[in-house]
Amino acid sequence: MHYLDYGVILAYLVFTVGLGFYFGRNQSRKEFFAAGNSMGWLPVGLSVMATLFSSNSFVMYPSIAYGSGLRICLFLVAISLMAPIILWVFIPVYARLNCQTAYEYLERRFHVSVRSLASGLFIFLRIGWMASATYAASVVLANVMQVSQVSVIVVLGIVSIFYTMLGGLRAVMWTDVIQFFIFTLTIILTLGLILAQTDSGVSGVVSTYFEGRSNLLIDFTPSMTLEYGSWAILFGLFLEGLSAFGADQVAVQRYIAARSEKTSQIGFMINIIGMWTVVPGLLAIGVGLYTHYHQFPEEMVSVLATELNGELPDWRTSPSAEGKGLSVPDYYKSYPEYVAEDIRKLKLQDQALPQYVRLHFPPGVVGLFLVALMAAVMSSIDSGIHSVTTALMVDFRDRHFSHWKPENNKIEVMQDRALVVLIGALSIILACNVGHMGDVFAIGKKVTAGFGGPLLAMFILALFFKNSTTKGVMVGTLSGAVITISLMYGAPDWFSVWFWPIGFGLTMVIGLIVSVLTNSGQSASAEEPLTFWNVIRGRYKKSDERE
Repeated sequence: MHYLDYGVILAYLVFTVGLGFYFGRNQSRKEFFAAGNSMGWLPVGLSVMATLFSSNSFVMYPSIAYGSGLRICLFLVAISLMAPIILWVFIPVYARLNCQTAYEYLERRFHVSVRSLASGLFIFLRIGWMASATYAASVVLANVMQVSQVSVIVVLGIVSIFYTMLGGLRAVMWTDVIQFFIFTLTIILTLGLILAQTDSGVSGVVSTYFEGRSNLLIDFTPSMTLEYGSWAILFGLFLEGLSAFGADQVAVQRYIAARSEKTSQIGFMINIIGMWTVVPGLLAIGVGLYTHYHQFPEEMVSVLATELNGELPDWRTSPSAEGKGLSVPDYYKSYPEYVAEDIRKLKLQDQALPQYVRLHFPPGVVGLFLVALMAAVMSSIDSGIHSVTTALMVDFRDRHFSHWKPENNKIEVMQDRALVVLIGALSIILACNVGHMGDVFAIGKKVTAGFGGPLLAMFILALFFKNSTTKGVMVGTLSGAVITISLMYGAPDWFSVWFWPIGFGLTMVIGLIVSVLTNSGQSASAEEPLTFWNVIRGRYKKSDERE
């Protein structure tokens, strides 16, 4: 680390804190939670992108491309297929009902108990997601800066909490916009440096990556255990995207903050365009790293030596293994063809990018790379703690304990800020203890799939199945979540993305069955349910409309 790197990092942290102070003046409840419903399409779109495209993604995509291939690129197909549903179903419903949270719709469709359950699932999902996203970035930051992961997590968490607490949603969204441009610039610079420092050029990088390897782009083998299988990516990430952009308060809060329904829709399309720009860039970095370490495998030997702590893995010490008796560094220097293979077997591909940064990035650019990672993790933390705070205040305190709501605006904002601090502190504590769950991709999917699939199913049942009932949705959601989480521990070898369609499918099936069983006595004159079609056609009572 050069003093220029420390200067870049310090300047960025001071700037973000300054934004919190700037936007923190004259705060009101509406300003704190919804930015006065005045945001334009650019901050809406880039904030959604920066928030949900977290530090998990920044580390994950190069890691996957380096270790497992490019099958994950089908994610772009999946989110493109789900985009029309967000544009023409979810955003219009929230805009026309003038919801404060996504889960307010579920109360108006079913019952307050459904709203509370959905909001609770979101809170658990988002706190777990924040913890995994923060941990993912800390792995890389700690490696490059040669400091402890706990120190990284605590410092970034405190800064994120501070500007979120002061500036509310407006500060969070504009910080996200700046963060988006920072990590986009860093992706371009990183890719340029890798290509410039690789002898073979672009064509050589590509040919080396694909040489002697199969199924790198697609693999439709029907398997629950195949990592990044094409069926799992298409189905699982389609549902994950639909849940993240349609049923998750983090994204919905940005739609609510927009000036109009059309502004939200344009912003969402900006987000999709951003995905199609950034994801290929990160995958290209992974491809470049694979070729670079193929040419210079000795650069990864120190990573293997540190992980193995002087002992070769079992598959290298069998009676037939070559080089028996050599030390770990000497072994891999003698047999460089095994470096990439063992990096993947030991799940150390997350270290490929930080190792390259540490060894090859010039002064100043290292600092910019670290700032990009900090930007990614801080966009995850700020949006997460703000959205969880919103859900707790609006869906629980205001709905169930309205007598606790102060009439004085200053006291209201003080309570909101205090809750931001508490939620942020909890996320930091969890982030310090999430590492034992596996690599960053598995961590992110494990902590979200158990709740995200059932949460999405609640909205699909509400929007498109007019005969679905409160009891059906409640029983289906609870059963789907419990069974999915149980399967995660009962079938640890299953690829983590499969738990999205499992959780969603179980909730849908159980919810519909229970709804049929509990709907038989419904009066023929019952009021029309608030389904998607009835919202679009304006078939809901004026008394249902919020002022």
